[in-house]
Amino acid sequence: QVQLEESGGGSVQAGGSLRLSCAAPGTISTLDTMNWFRQNPGKRRDLVEQLLSDGSTTYTDAVKGRFTIFRDGAKNTFYLEMPNLKPEDTAVYYCNGSGHLLDDDVYEEWGQGTRVTVAS
Repeated sequence: QVQLEESGGGSVQAGGSLRLSCAAPGTISTLDTMNWFRQNPGKRRDLVEQLLSDGSTTYTDAVKGRFTIFRDGAKNTFYLEMPNLKPEDTAVYYCNGSGHLLDDDVYEEWGQGTRVTVAS
């Protein structure tokens, strides 16, 4: 079983910065698709950014030009760098990753979620 471990959420003032991280265990062989989603109570979970193993990225318009998704391949960890935070960025952020295990089985897993609160 693959367990993605998230960290890095917290409370900041508008204009502040946070970096979220999502670590995959050593039992994986590949990390092909890396996603960050966010969700508020009563709302759907929306994709914020996606990074593929070929380096291509997709951003939602609300964060384009502000947030950056990137990966540390040596650690099987990917990140969401969030500068210039706005109150509307407040949400629980979830990472999602998919790829292959060492035995070539496929996986897709979610992190446990980390709360980001941005005060105005």
